[in-house]
Amino acid sequence: MPTHTAPDCLRHCTVGKEEWESPGHSFGLGSLKQMRREAGKRRSTNGDVSSSSQDPQPSKVGHGSVPQPSSGAQSASGKLYEEEEDDALPDSDALPDSDDEVELDKPRPIQIVLAHEDDHNFELDESALEKILLQEHIKDLNIVVVSVAGAFRKGKSFLLDFMLRYMYNRTSPCWIGGNTEPLTGFTWRGGCERETTGIQIWSEVFVIEKPNGTKVAVLLMDTQGAFDSQSTIKDCATVFALSTMTSSVQVYNLSQNIQEDDLQHLQLFTEYGRLAMEEIYQKPFQTLMFLIRDWSYPYEHAYGLEGGKKFLEKRLQVKQNQHEELQNVRKHIHSCFSNLGCFLLPHPGLKVATNPNFDGRLNDIDEEFKNELRNLIPLLLAPENLVEKEISGSKVTCRDLVEYFKAYIKIYQGEELPHPKSMLQATAEANNLAAVAGAKDLYSKGMEQVCGGDKPYIAPSDLEQKHQDFRESAIRQFRSVKKMGGEEFCRRYQEQLEVEIEEIYANFVKHNDGKNIFYAARTPATLFAVMFAMYIISGLTGFLGMNSIAALCNLVLGMALISFCTWAYVKYSGEFREVGTAIDQIAEAIWEQVLKPMSDNLMEDHMRQSVKNSIKAGLTEQVAHHARLKTD
Repeated sequence: MPTHTAPDCLRHCTVGKEEWESPGHSFGLGSLKQMRREAGKRRSTNGDVSSSSQDPQPSKVGHGSVPQPSSGAQSASGKLYEEEEDDALPDSDALPDSDDEVELDKPRPIQIVLAHEDDHNFELDESALEKILLQEHIKDLNIVVVSVAGAFRKGKSFLLDFMLRYMYNRTSPCWIGGNTEPLTGFTWRGGCERETTGIQIWSEVFVIEKPNGTKVAVLLMDTQGAFDSQSTIKDCATVFALSTMTSSVQVYNLSQNIQEDDLQHLQLFTEYGRLAMEEIYQKPFQTLMFLIRDWSYPYEHAYGLEGGKKFLEKRLQVKQNQHEELQNVRKHIHSCFSNLGCFLLPHPGLKVATNPNFDGRLNDIDEEFKNELRNLIPLLLAPENLVEKEISGSKVTCRDLVEYFKAYIKIYQGEELPHPKSMLQATAEANNLAAVAGAKDLYSKGMEQVCGGDKPYIAPSDLEQKHQDFRESAIRQFRSVKKMGGEEFCRRYQEQLEVEIEEIYANFVKHNDGKNIFYAARTPATLFAVMFAMYIISGLTGFLGMNSIAALCNLVLGMALISFCTWAYVKYSGEFREVGTAIDQIAEAIWEQVLKPMSDNLMEDHMRQSVKNSIKAGLTEQVAHHARLKTD
């Protein structure tokens, strides 16, 4: 689209009533004209605009409404002129029947991805998305999605409102608007606090005919700014990834320069998006446009696309003498996007930056910024430059995009993907995990020296004492390593170390018990004891005529014999290890619950009887000795 100088633009955008009424310069669409015409009729009936609850209210600066003309529709103070309503708008019979219809038909930003700050999660408003994209006249059209993403408070919504002006007035040589016209559309404002949350789209989808005659649907998307004080790294990555995955053109809005951390964040966010895509046979994303705002070095690289192209080539160049980390970042970005571009935009002026009452009027914006803006917007949205959305090489329709949004949001709501972390947190975790690994290695080597594979059986009490000694040494080593993250953060990893040491100790105990020949023979001894006991009881009960008890004992005897043979085969062949483990567990239970208590009781009774016999023998001997003394 040709670039117009400021005088040309002003000639085409005369503020007078006659020029505004011409069809080629009307702002907005038919639905908006109907509402305004109805508002004018109601005002003539009720006599007061503000007293009617049904009349659409004038838009605040930067708040939802299609861009309004600076004359004949909205004054500098925001009130509507009444005398031009019926002249400026064509007659229409299709008037809204209710307040709801007025609100539904009025183009405005609609939030489709809701951000929940309490649990840092995101929710898709499916009904709002379907209402916009499943309209009959667009649902089967291929879609073009232009999204703007980047850090918060960098003018993303401000830029999108100029895109709206272009879309509503693209046939006009002065689509940028009049000098005294406030900027409306997506919500924006000055200041340092964030404005947009989640993801918003414009409620009106524009149907554009491309030069080849095909019609496409154009959707504008605004995203939550990254790196504000209320968003985690996961929040920022999720919003950026979702917008990149669903857009055909992603405008990466940056301030003043492309810094290395900008590229690293881009690498993190795009990788988070690529993880959510199931199959990738080619570059997963389409067009990425680096938009450098407030560019201060036009003497090195000129404003606009050509200067941006040379600047981007220099920034993303992979050099042999670069560090591997820097090379990987650049290779990753090239591998993710089919097309990369860059546009250098000058600063809009001091009035924009410092005036708290700035409402987007062109009078307050530097001419240089407006000239470059006239080049940038058509570059993205002119019919010949539109990029249709594709996924895996297939064109996406409005109906398809709804399903992709549903699928992607479910992935980010689940726990399948790893949570991205800040560089400090990731470094602190790696630092502490390395300290844990070193301490565990020290403990394991010490225990190997005590009861390793070639070491003989050691008494359990001695093994436990060695375990306590090596455990204390491992914890001391962990504490002595310099770690990042602070005391509370490191304490969690010390607790993790203690738990893992206990697990290692349990394995060493089992390994040591396996060396005890009596422990290894516990299962066959237990089974043999059961068979012997059942054989004796079966014989006695059979002799006494208690045949049912004898049959039951014979059954237990047979099962014990089969178990013994099976256990011997498992130990010999190494097959069916699960069966052998189950037999060991049953035998151990029988030993612990039956045989060991019986043996302990028998041993206790035997010891008690032995003590009694010893005492009796001692007393008898003393009595006999006294008797002999008396006799002598």
